[in-house]
Amino acid sequence: MYTTSDFRNGLKIEIEGEPFIIVDFQHVKPGKGGAFVRTRIKHLETGLVQDRTFRSGEKLSRPDLEEKEMQFLYQDGEEYHFMDTKSYEQSFLTNDQLGDQKFYLKDQMVITVLYHNGRPIGVEVPNFVELEVVQTEPGVKGDTATGATKPATLESGLTINVPLFVNEGESVKIDTRTNQYIERVK
Repeated sequence: MYTTSDFRNGLKIEIEGEPFIIVDFQHVKPGKGGAFVRTRIKHLETGLVQDRTFRSGEKLSRPDLEEKEMQFLYQDGEEYHFMDTKSYEQSFLTNDQLGDQKFYLKDQMVITVLYHNGRPIGVEVPNFVELEVVQTEPGVKGDTATGATKPATLESGLTINVPLFVNEGESVKIDTRTNQYIERVK
């Protein structure tokens, strides 16, 4: 059991049998009345974010979550197939369950798959991923004084802004939390 004093960003809680993760929280002590905690929580299955207020000291249960290391095998239409690295058991997640995380998957990549009550509900990709640039306009020589950027489409279909010196066929490192270019990989 968790109480509101245990709240921190990234804490996974269960509300009415559904798994949530705390995105943001704030303890509030008004001049009049009891203290409370204002939170922003994200549903782990649907991805919907909502604001919720809890009374100070309110108790919440821990969700029945399990994390398994799995290898991404392939995509088959709307389904993404994964294999458990220990038991070799296979499972799949849909486009909706993965959300934007699908843009960071590469063949044979080992990631963490989150299970709730024995069902896969989402993935946790590494903070940094290296992907190849498949389409971008060539940079113009001498046009780098302003630190300008240009759009580039990566091998996974994700489009991000990269510096002008990045060309097609090169690999770039991106931050999966912010969707931003970090560096060119040699």
